[in-house]
Amino acid sequence: MSNVYLALQDNDTSRYIVEAIEEDNPEVTIIYQPAMIRIESQSRLVVRAETVSEKMGQDWDIQELQLNLITLGGNVDEDDDTFTLCWN
Repeated sequence: MSNVYLALQDNDTSRYIVEAIEEDNPEVTIIYQPAMIRIESQSRLVVRAETVSEKMGQDWDIQELQLNLITLGGNVDEDDDTFTLCWN
């Protein structure tokens, strides 16, 4: 069982977010389920707005993550550029 996780709706926007997360966090496990994508990590998971913007080819605000978010597990630290889940 992982310590931190993020579950997103399975749609076009979320697929870009998942690609970005995978690039920035190579240790994550991605689980594709019906209508949901679950991203798991043992201790830390970071979503960077800059990386998502690059994947999408347009500006992306980190708060837009909430539009596709189903659930999460871990302690949240969020600023204008990153959304971080950790377990300490």
